Amino acid sequence: MDVTKKINGHSILADVSFSIEKGSITGLLGPNGAGKTTIIRLLNGVIDASHGRISVLGKNPKTEGEEIRKNSGIVTESASLYHDMTAWDNLKFFSRIYGVNDERRITYLLDQFDLLEVKDKLVGTFSTGMKKRVSLAKALLHNPKLLFLDEPTNGLDPDGINSVIYYLDRVNKEEDVTILICSHVLHQLEHICDSYLFLKKGRIIEKGTKHDLEEKYLKKIRLLVETGLTVKERSYMGYPIEHKGQGRIEFSLSSKDEIAPLLREILKETWIHSSVITNRSLESLYFKIAGEHNE
Repeated sequence: MDVTKKINGHSILADVSFSIEKGSITGLLGPNGAGKTTIIRLLNGVIDASHGRISVLGKNPKTEGEEIRKNSGIVTESASLYHDMTAWDNLKFFSRIYGVNDERRITYLLDQFDLLEVKDKLVGTFSTGMKKRVSLAKALLHNPKLLFLDEPTNGLDPDGINSVIYYLDRVNKEEDVTILICSHVLHQLEHICDSYLFLKKGRIIEKGTKHDLEEKYLKKIRLLVETGLTVKERSYMGYPIEHKGQGRIEFSLSSKDEIAPLLREILKETWIHSSVITNRSLESLYFKIAGEHNE
């Protein structure tokens, strides 16, 4: 609680406080240099806070860091694997380090991450996405209760990103692992996290579920409608509009409650193919919140 971290007199984190619900997936989101990796290192007991109290799995990272690390897994931006060893040998090697050395667990994880067929191939021949999956399997060898992920999708193509997100969701549900994901790419985590922590310049500027954040900050609705409606004025039914290309109109509304009546009115005149709220994305919310904290 109220954790501060200074290095050489320079403030890295200031008055950071948050809690994470057991079994949840939490996104720690913010730009590069905001302090995300520092928070993971503090929680993992690798470095000490300058001020404040931290509790992870009911333990103090400063005095019980080793115990926390025994019950947690970590995946960093780099895969941290031996490229001249096979996937099987990598996991066998790290399982001995973790003190588990359970071949059934290794086989299970390789199967879970769809790597069983390539277990005897050198990791150096794997794609970046496959290496990331081996890294996730490595982090889960000792059945951790908590998983720290630092920029887990960096360097991946869209298929690789979707694959990692899929496996994280699966691991969370099937193994009941609490997951903290650090990322500066907000849209990638929009559909997997239960709640979010928004970090800026070493401070938590907001936290909550996406629904909570929408309720608090989404004061105006921008609704993009693909329709055959023709509007020559700058408003329709009193709502300001903006043409976004052939057959696409964006309406400015005061609340979500106005969406259904608007669409019904349009349907009386012409067709509608689709409608979407354009300013409710996680990225849009972050920039709105960050902007308000600049004022």
